[in-house]
Amino acid sequence: MLPEGVLVGHFTDRDAWTGCTVVLCPPASVGSGEVRGGGPGTRESSLLSPAAAAPGVDALVLTGGSAFGLASADGVMRWLAARGRGYQTPAGPVPLVAGAVVFDLVVGGVTRHPDAAAGEAACEAASRDVERGSVGVGTGCTVGKLLGPEGWTKGGFGAATLAVDGVTLTALAAVNPFGEVVGEDGAVIAGVWHEGRYVPTRDLVLSGVRSWRTAREATTLACVLTDARLSKAQAWVLARVASAGIAHAVRPSGTAVDGDAAFAIATGTVNADPLVLGLLVADVVAEAIRDGVRSATGAPGCPAASERAGPRDM
Repeated sequence: MLPEGVLVGHFTDRDAWTGCTVVLCPPASVGSGEVRGGGPGTRESSLLSPAAAAPGVDALVLTGGSAFGLASADGVMRWLAARGRGYQTPAGPVPLVAGAVVFDLVVGGVTRHPDAAAGEAACEAASRDVERGSVGVGTGCTVGKLLGPEGWTKGGFGAATLAVDGVTLTALAAVNPFGEVVGEDGAVIAGVWHEGRYVPTRDLVLSGVRSWRTAREATTLACVLTDARLSKAQAWVLARVASAGIAHAVRPSGTAVDGDAAFAIATGTVNADPLVLGLLVADVVAEAIRDGVRSATGAPGCPAASERAGPRDM
């Protein structure tokens, strides 16, 4: 369930196994965010700083294609501009669009990436029904990269919602980490598949694995949406706490090869206690991440968790 006025749309390219997702924010939304990982790819992330003059952004783009995919935000800007949306300036409205990428080039190849047309298509497809799994930014996501592509499990795009004190708190996640995704009980639910079972990254490293093989680039992106009335500083704190949700569900997270980032967007229609939201947001983000791998379908050469068989390891 999305907060009133928020729309989410996907562009999915199953031939190139990539795509992008756009979050369209209602006017006057407040937004902030923070990058925690060592390998980020972002656009206009400074707009989300509490020190920035703008209260937030008109749209957030989560995209595949690594840095190439940031071009999809140009299409989102065009779509918004055509509708008169944007930050008011003496020369007219200028759409503010922030973006972040995941690295999915090995799954689908490096010849085709989300572009401006893909961004526009995602806007046209935006609705209040959030499709999950191997769609949009989640199309080419993978999980558990330590041993290379032969051990990957398919990642995806997930969502989870919690209602508390009349406030909606929804988390969206693009799940493409170097490490594994763990369930509520700590067991691996998607990760490095080795000799017919999931083996935690930590165990492999302790056993002496040091050959950081192909495609180390990785990222988990989380976006928290709420109808709470928050200041930009309060939204920033919510985004910071949301990063803990990534750590709850992804092990390890925020590594030198992960571009982990979390965003928070508040539409400001319901009075809320920011502390209550902060106490719960990490759990909602963790559930969205788990939903991303549970909802995923396999790509060529990369089975989804639902397609794996065999004993799970802790």
